[in-house]
Formats: sequence, structure tokens, C-alpha cells
Amino acid sequence: MVQYRRARVAGATYFFTVALEDRRASLLTEHVELLRAAFRSVHAARPFDLDAIAVMPEHLHAIWVLPEGDADYATRWQLIKTGFTRALRETGVPLPSRSNGTPAVWQRRYWEHLIRDEDDWQRHRDYIFYNPVKHGQVSRVADWPHSSFHRMVRRGELPSDWGGDAAASASGHFGEP
Repeated sequence: MVQYRRARVAGATYFFTVALEDRRASLLTEHVELLRAAFRSVHAARPFDLDAIAVMPEHLHAIWVLPEGDADYATRWQLIKTGFTRALRETGVPLPSRSNGTPAVWQRRYWEHLIRDEDDWQRHRDYIFYNPVKHGQVSRVADWPHSSFHRMVRRGELPSDWGGDAAASASGHFGEP
């Protein structure tokens, strides 16, 4: 089996990309309340700060800050994925199966990036918030309902017109190399 090298720094800040197995599916936004419930359940048992998130139909991006002395994001993601999958099954959502019979909802792996500094954090936050525009879901960041962008606007940390519109922001890189 391939051994993946993952950054594991206790109390650190991480950027994640987590995707569904079927990248044409829209389970995450169609059942966003079930996803939120899975996040709340895991957060109650294994706290972390959710700095930013955008939930797309078939993937999500998030920035987490783990507690001091804790580097176990892997278990948190496993529990979120399992909780969401279980909730889908319990509500009767038809789910594809792998050859071994387990539900094929999530990609087995995910992308994580250890945030290095404030500039790195801001680039990844910007990428998260602009992702719905990039993928053609909306023309303005403020129009995507499944994003913590709205929380930052309520707190006065970002203006409601941040990111402009798709036409005006087409040249923005927002965290991409």
C-alpha cells in the first residue's frame, strides 16, 4: 500500500479539499443540512476552528485550526464523511457501492496543505470564497449560499461586494500557482 506523507503539526492551520467519488454528483449542496449536522457532531466531540469553508455540489474547501497539542484532522474527516454517508443512507438517498459493498460517496483521499503564514492563509481563504464563481455556480461571491464568506461579512471582516463579479475578477488567481 502506498504511504502518503501528510503534514501533521499539532495546533496548526490546514487547508483541505475533499471531494465526492462522483464528481458529477451534487450531494453536498442537495443535502447540505446533513453535511452541516455531520460537521457539528464531529466538532462537538473533537473541536476545531473552522476559519473558512465553501461547499460546492461535489467538493468542498475548508481551513481548519486544530487545538494545541492536536494534529488529528484525519479522524475528524473520517467521522464527517462517515456521518454524512450514514445520514444519506438513513434518509433513503440511493448511494452507489464499491465492489466490496461499501458506499462509494467520497473519494478515499483528500488534499491537505499546512498553512505557513498569514499570506498563505489569505490566499487560501480567497481561493475558497472565489471557488463558486470559478466553477460557474454564481457570478458574485456573495451569491453562493454555502460559504462562510457570509459570516465574515456579518462580522465586518470583508465587504459584501468582495471579489466583485465573474467578469471583473476573471484575472484573479486566488491562491492558485
